[in-house]
Amino acid sequence: MRNFNVLNQNRDFLRAYKRGQSYVSKDLVTYVLKNRGLGYRIGITASKKVGNSVKRNRARRVIKAALYNMPELPVGNFDIIFVARTRTAEVKSTDVFLSMKEHFMKADLLR
Repeated sequence: MRNFNVLNQNRDFLRAYKRGQSYVSKDLVTYVLKNRGLGYRIGITASKKVGNSVKRNRARRVIKAALYNMPELPVGNFDIIFVARTRTAEVKSTDVFLSMKEHFMKADLLR
């Protein structure tokens, strides 16, 4: 299992939402923002729109599983935030993995 630098400060999330570039798919929304030499940091969130606590936790677990299956992680100093959508709790991690990989390719994070 990989260890990630975790985003857990509200100000970091708000900065990424405001200034970051967003990438949207059916399963996932990804915000990417360049940071100041802190390596890559990852945050995962699911709002109450996703559903009750069981569905929100499942959505977060699915995103984490897709992230752990990523063979190569982004290069550089970036804050990356994954936002679960209502559909995320009902799909497999492989579907989320494909969306995540597509977002990384669009953001030019994977070589």
